[in-house]
Amino acid sequence: MAKNVVVVGTQWGDEGKGKIVDWLTDHAKGVVRFQGGHNAGHTLVIGQTEYKLNLVPSGIVREGVACYIGNGVVLDAQHLLEEIRKLEAGGIQVRNRLRISPGCPLILGYHVALDLAREAARAVCDKIGTTGKGIGPTYEDKVARRALRVYDLFDRERFAEKLKANLEYHNFVLTQHLGAQPVDFDKVFAQAMADADELRPMVADVSAELYAINKAGGSLLFEGAQGTLLDIDHGTYPFVTSSNCVAGQAAAGSGVGPGRLHYVLGITKAYCTRVGGGPFPTELDIETQGVPGEQMSTKGREFGTVTGRKRRCGWLDLAALKRSIIINGVTGLCITKLDVLDGLAELKLCTGYILDGQRIDLLPMGAEEVERCEPIYETLPGWSGSTFGAQSWDALPQEARTYLHRIEEICEIPIDVISTGPERDETILRRHPFGA
Repeated sequence: MAKNVVVVGTQWGDEGKGKIVDWLTDHAKGVVRFQGGHNAGHTLVIGQTEYKLNLVPSGIVREGVACYIGNGVVLDAQHLLEEIRKLEAGGIQVRNRLRISPGCPLILGYHVALDLAREAARAVCDKIGTTGKGIGPTYEDKVARRALRVYDLFDRERFAEKLKANLEYHNFVLTQHLGAQPVDFDKVFAQAMADADELRPMVADVSAELYAINKAGGSLLFEGAQGTLLDIDHGTYPFVTSSNCVAGQAAAGSGVGPGRLHYVLGITKAYCTRVGGGPFPTELDIETQGVPGEQMSTKGREFGTVTGRKRRCGWLDLAALKRSIIINGVTGLCITKLDVLDGLAELKLCTGYILDGQRIDLLPMGAEEVERCEPIYETLPGWSGSTFGAQSWDALPQEARTYLHRIEEICEIPIDVISTGPERDETILRRHPFGA
């Protein structure tokens, strides 16, 4: 019987979703990206090889598995094609296994120009921390009903007509409002038409193909990008990404009915990290040698896959995690990077906040409210033994098991999977998402 699993990040992204998607892919006939763009960064370690993926679903390193880019993804064709070429150079077949929805909005040169010019114009305290890849402006065009989509590429005259109208509008904003240079029509058009020829063989009716897989008894794995607390509706707005990162978007972003989403796996780092601006209640000092935050930063190799920026680090925030569990309808958690906490004398868990003199147990909505939250901590003993590479629950130090049990108790949700390292076999399975 077909079973579909959705993998989402429950924090501010960078939770280690790529490894888990790859690990689960051997139970799926297809892996689906359903939102975001190439601002996502998933790192996979297979043997001695490290793969860094942005748009291609993480299932691509498993032979014979079909991969899909759903209509909810904004597509930079040049970046996708370059990513494909790099994978092919490493011996991975991509073009005969990747299917792209014709409904994907296209990221074009003027979107990138707008993204960069806007961020440059913001005051330092107001900077969002955008990757500058044109993601936000492309989603804006989609909502404003002026986006160029993949299917437009294959009608040369229609594409040119729409592009001229868009450039007239966006070049006015670039030059008159932001003081930036205009974007050239001929350059954008020529590149788009060249990309169209290469993309055409991979474009397919993704919704129909996913339905057919399920009808034939095959299971699907839906791969989220970023994290719930960066969701455009439910995150720490306005310090968020431009798409819906929650499990429900798997339906809208791929054309699969919500009744076909059977299990939601919430990927949760054993501590918290955040890239870019925005409130972070449990944030720690990462610069002073020997403090917990510095260990998280260095031992966890906390640098952005896409940007290379150093990630901010802090204690695990269970009030924020509980909010994510509610929003996503999480079935079970997967805890990642537990080994980064090895050797700390004590650990702290944020169980709630004081906001304007009152205790609250869930992350509030809006950056201004989150900024005023003072974390309430519960202290637990750390452990001296190593958890790295552990493959069974009993192989973990008792204090590590106590830490994980406390997360389950406070969040009232089971931890079904624990990732203890980047390799596939460095995983503890307590309940399988495809068998639950």
